[in-house]
Amino acid sequence: MLPSSGPLVNAAAFNLNRIAFNQAGYLQQSEKIASLQLEDERDRTFQIFSEPRGHSVFEGRLSEPMIDASSGDSVSLADFSRLNTAGKYRLVTQGVRSQPFVIGNDVYVNPLLLCMRAFYGQRCGCAVDLGDGYRYSICHQADAFHPSSGRTGVLPNHGGWHDAGDYGRYVVNSAIATGTLLWAWDLYPTALHSLSLRIPESGGKLPDYLAEVRWNLEWMLSLQDLDGGVWHKQTSEQFCGFVMPQNDRLTSYVIGTGKAPYKSTCATAGLAAVMAIAARCYGEYDATFAALCLAAAKRGWSWAIAHPDVGFANPPGIETGAYGDTQCHDYVLWASAELWRTTRDHQYEQAFLHGQQSLTAETSITAPSWTNVTPLAYWAYAFTEQKADDAMHGRVLGQTRAAAQTLLSRRRFSGYGTTLDPTDYFWGSNSVAANQSLLLLIANHLQPERGLLEAALGNLHYLLGRNCFGVSWVTHVGTNPFQHPHHRPSIADQLAAPWPGLLSGGPNAQPEDKVARALPKLPPMRMWVDDAMAPSLNEVAINWNAPLVFLLAGANALSH
Repeated sequence: MLPSSGPLVNAAAFNLNRIAFNQAGYLQQSEKIASLQLEDERDRTFQIFSEPRGHSVFEGRLSEPMIDASSGDSVSLADFSRLNTAGKYRLVTQGVRSQPFVIGNDVYVNPLLLCMRAFYGQRCGCAVDLGDGYRYSICHQADAFHPSSGRTGVLPNHGGWHDAGDYGRYVVNSAIATGTLLWAWDLYPTALHSLSLRIPESGGKLPDYLAEVRWNLEWMLSLQDLDGGVWHKQTSEQFCGFVMPQNDRLTSYVIGTGKAPYKSTCATAGLAAVMAIAARCYGEYDATFAALCLAAAKRGWSWAIAHPDVGFANPPGIETGAYGDTQCHDYVLWASAELWRTTRDHQYEQAFLHGQQSLTAETSITAPSWTNVTPLAYWAYAFTEQKADDAMHGRVLGQTRAAAQTLLSRRRFSGYGTTLDPTDYFWGSNSVAANQSLLLLIANHLQPERGLLEAALGNLHYLLGRNCFGVSWVTHVGTNPFQHPHHRPSIADQLAAPWPGLLSGGPNAQPEDKVARALPKLPPMRMWVDDAMAPSLNEVAINWNAPLVFLLAGANALSH
């Protein structure tokens, strides 16, 4: 079944007097700004009214209009940051009333829960039931080695998360997604420890958050060969149709490079990095599993050091996502830094220090992505105590601060309070916004500055409604969430609303599918449509949800 294209967003979102704000709400002691497009430039006043009593609690003046380069909009700002009382409110100006919004220190608890439970909704190999009809039975039981793996026969593995709108599982993308989630646990445990995800493992020894992450870790471990190398991915030969997971009858193959050594460097080093982090996070709860992870990390690192340049491209007959990379030095660097942080074994520090010297083209710190995990390597080193190279530590702090200041300067010229540059609107631009917030939060951990926190939250406001469409790009969050993700269960389940907690890829100025290419050429933020058949605009992916979980964990930590 193919989905029908839905409306872009609710009609009210296109009213010229539209008021764009964070539809999940605002923390009490944080910045609160809405963006407005106005017909009448003469009246510059606005008021905040309480709900349901309807009396005015705040009055202010709108800023002078500014042209937002990414959307082309003329935008005025309503700043009501001084309103700190918890409650439900509406913004009113020129006779136009916004939808209601909330101020409170718990406004991001439910979004965090939904976005983390979305990983449970992506599980492969087990029955899933999120409630309210969002369920499927056990899936993808036909596993086998593909000839490209150098092996034959079946592989009795299971687990992992479906990567995106399809049902493939990819070690490289799992690595950055899982590593990001574990970093969130490391930095914001108070916001995550008691999170009740209502998953099959709830009530066990592990906190729910770590139990969900372990589901994917165990699948990653199953793709590690005895020699330490890791096969790149597990997918069918082609993408299946728009069916529920249990109705995908295609064989799920373990796919390799097609020639010796059959495993890939990026997948192997990515696993090594993540397992080194896991060894730190799980030791308190399951020493045996933590030791298993550490052993896998060491074997993977040794294999990657011995095979530093084994790239990946789809072998003949394979048409699923490749997650190929022309070089894997950044993954090896990340693995070295994480193993140094976990073990304090100087061979890993020396490998990191030697490896970073060969990355002169990548030493400028930016927001991380699956194509560049170098920043994670540098930050892992910076967070390690008893570093031997103080100069390197200072360099990481300096470059991180410089990158953060660049983002802060961009935000000052954004009508929607985001740190995105007009050139950042490509496939998965919303994940760029989330990862830029991750960078800002890391920068604040290294050198605290309140403006970094507000800028990180600014991107959250953008993702949850303060954008040119007035849409929340997270399903089931806000008054006007998007409705048509490129996500097979959301398409095939016959339910009216999509699966909850999923982040849309967002605007893409370089459209790469038929629906997107049919759009007229507009400013980059406006290059989006709420259509399930537009994957380059509206797909979902685990490595996009992960930095959003990180950001929401950081936001919730501010209220503890």
